[in-house]
Amino acid sequence: MRRTRNLISVSLLALAVAACAPSTSAVAPSDNTAAKPLPSASLDADFNLDALVAAAKKEGKLLVYDSSGDIEEVAKAFTAKYGIAMEGVKSDTPQTAEKMTREHAADNVTIDAAMYEDGGVLVGQLIPQGVAQTWVPADLKDQIPADDQNPLLALSKATIFAYNTKLSPGGCPVKNIWDLTEKEWAGKLVMQDPLGKPTVLSFFTQMDAHGGQALEQAYQAKYGKPLETKEKSAAYEWVKRMAANKPVLTGSDEDISAAVGAPSSTDTKIGFMSISKFRNNEEKGYTQSTCSGMVPFAGFSYPKYVAIAGKSKHPNAAKLYVHFIMTEEGVKHEIGEGGISGNSTVKPLVVPEGLTDWQGQLFHTDPKGLLGDLQNRQTVSDFWRVNHG
Repeated sequence: MRRTRNLISVSLLALAVAACAPSTSAVAPSDNTAAKPLPSASLDADFNLDALVAAAKKEGKLLVYDSSGDIEEVAKAFTAKYGIAMEGVKSDTPQTAEKMTREHAADNVTIDAAMYEDGGVLVGQLIPQGVAQTWVPADLKDQIPADDQNPLLALSKATIFAYNTKLSPGGCPVKNIWDLTEKEWAGKLVMQDPLGKPTVLSFFTQMDAHGGQALEQAYQAKYGKPLETKEKSAAYEWVKRMAANKPVLTGSDEDISAAVGAPSSTDTKIGFMSISKFRNNEEKGYTQSTCSGMVPFAGFSYPKYVAIAGKSKHPNAAKLYVHFIMTEEGVKHEIGEGGISGNSTVKPLVVPEGLTDWQGQLFHTDPKGLLGDLQNRQTVSDFWRVNHG
């Protein structure tokens, strides 16, 4: 089913709030990103779902921001189930953080809850500042792994290396992540600009933190010798070489999907894009699939968290939304093209093209490294700019 998307204009995120910036500028994390205890998640000891529904119905319309247009389908389902008007707005995570912070400071809060792909900003700035807070539904607590409760993981999605199955019927022409640093693939990788995509920057910092061994083993497998580098890690060496190979940068995964898999495509390219764009195979006749055998991984998974605005004017409706998105009935609209619910009892609904082993084929975000992602973002942003520019 084709989904409509609300377009939100891109603006530069204020320096005190920003986790990243559009491609024209890098933004340093604010001075308050030093490690500090994260406020505990809220848990209503006397939780009663029926009472929460009744209280929510008295509060009025609910507004939720999300980086995916799928939030519109979630809103329709929420309203149909509870009879409570909900509006879902598609907005990039940095812009959502900026708007919520400004509303909080002005005591003029309109956004009640949000879905965040940028865990670093959430744990390093928004939650400590009181702009956002974590609430865990007590009746679902035992279904959510302890490490995923604060912040509350609603679902995991993935960005993968993809290819055109029509142009490469024998399988993905890229077998090793280091292939993308070779001259034959210069200008043939299409990806979003990392400086405007927090999840890609976090991928770089997470690889630096715990992906070095896998990258070194992949290098040894390709070249038959150990990696030698003057950079701080194998991850930084790969980023440097990949950036210098001049990947084509876009502002959306839709543009990547079109460049790689559209019926009119004649030039073999590799896309680094969201698995959600595999729906274009059915909707637009695209021919694209995951580089399933790629070493050491075919992409990365990233978390999407759900949080309530600290000064929400509709706190019970916001809690009800959190409860809804943590059930299959709510999250199915977000994981319909592939993804994993934060609720362990909700099984995957779809196996994306070529991604048959979520755990084994992907590099995974370590939730304990979220603050480090934010603290190291300026460094990796500058490193990218120097080597790509």
